[in-house]
Amino acid sequence: MESLLISRYMEHISIVRRYSDRTRVIYGQCLADFCAFVQAGSDDVLVSSLIPNMIRGYEVHLLEQDMKARTVNLHISVLSGFCGFLVKEGRLKSNPVKLVKRPKTEKRLPEFFRQEDIRNYFRTTDIYASDIPDLTPEGYRHRLHRAVISTLFNTGIRRAELVGLKRGDVDFSRKVMRVRGKGDKVREIPLLPSFCKEISLYLQAVDTMVDGDWTSASPMFVTIRGRAVYPALVDRIVRQELEAAGGFSGRKSPHVLRHTVATGLLDDGADLNSIKEFLGHSSLAATQVYTHNSIEKLKNVYESAHPRAKNGGRNGD
Repeated sequence: MESLLISRYMEHISIVRRYSDRTRVIYGQCLADFCAFVQAGSDDVLVSSLIPNMIRGYEVHLLEQDMKARTVNLHISVLSGFCGFLVKEGRLKSNPVKLVKRPKTEKRLPEFFRQEDIRNYFRTTDIYASDIPDLTPEGYRHRLHRAVISTLFNTGIRRAELVGLKRGDVDFSRKVMRVRGKGDKVREIPLLPSFCKEISLYLQAVDTMVDGDWTSASPMFVTIRGRAVYPALVDRIVRQELEAAGGFSGRKSPHVLRHTVATGLLDDGADLNSIKEFLGHSSLAATQVYTHNSIEKLKNVYESAHPRAKNGGRNGD
């Protein structure tokens, strides 16, 4: 079905909401799945199908396909956004999704790495961030990989944000990095002097070893062949670097590094609003998830150190 309403909605989330290409693909597929379920051959049929009972039926249909509750919630959220758009367009009086109960999902605590493992990685790779030149392709590869890990950890930026960095996004005089996040929102992240020095040395290596006419608009991170890093390469760099370092358990990804930074900031006393701005979250609710990790850590400390916990909850010695 070629839906004019869906086409207009997709244009809306692209131009007005500035959703990423990947998000738009996901939204389009979710809406196409709903159209197939209700057999919408026209926009009139589609709109008439957007009622609570039909949406509940669609929810049950998805669950019967052994779809996880989290994914079902994604489908329903996409429908809710579409219905909200139709309310503004005057095609619906209210959003029917608000009357539909969503399936419960298990709360997953963000994964994060141990600080001692992070410290060990940087200690063992410091040579690749030094001013000792290694003018070989392998030497450049090591310096690039270390710079990618260092940037992810020092700034807490997302993978897509790292891929989109330009050379001019680092202001060495002010020691800040400009990052373009979700919805094209730009934020500035403060940088440590040591990190500024590492990035400066990395860029010098690019100028020396990689062919290209580099300007402030050039990609920050490039391979020895001058190709900008891309998402799959960043994933591979993180996985290879952390596996080689040893000690890291669980999933090894850019996002776990981001979680590690946020958890460390919270544990060290940073307030939630500051962490929210640092990470580029649109709401405080997205940042509050990190408090659960700190609460779990506090429980462990309590159980191992508190006198009553040691005595099984009994008073006295």
